[in-house]
Amino acid sequence: MAIRRAKQKAQVIEKLSEIAPPGETFVACVHVETGPSPWLNAIFDEIPFLGLAIALTRKFYFITLTNTSVVVNVANRWTNRPGEVVAVYPRDAFPVSKVKRGKVWSVMYLLLPGNQNPTRLNLHRYWRGEFDQLATAFPAGSIPAQQGAGVQV
Repeated sequence: MAIRRAKQKAQVIEKLSEIAPPGETFVACVHVETGPSPWLNAIFDEIPFLGLAIALTRKFYFITLTNTSVVVNVANRWTNRPGEVVAVYPRDAFPVSKVKRGKVWSVMYLLLPGNQNPTRLNLHRYWRGEFDQLATAFPAGSIPAQQGAGVQV
């Protein structure tokens, strides 16, 4: 199981290199999880089985920015290895909204294929450097002005 960020990114790039067109350059890769705020885990864990139920409903993804597109692929719940590609978006049409940077957990909403509503994605501070690089593909207005100062867009 890959724990270090560099190893996780290397695994994602290796997986995506198998299907990427020649000349594709990988710029940034971040790990995200779905579901309610991770801060609520402390509360959920106090209620028998609720914490486990919430944990098992979370999905994990890697979002990778390339020179031409943004690729979303699943991350294995137990090993964190990258899995199948869920979506590929052109860089200029990345459907992300309501980006909120937090001190530890940041949030963004992404419209995934097959969903009518955007999915909440939680991103840990551990991935902040890559998140700043990914933010270059965000549409104008997705980051509130007061929070955009820390993002290198």
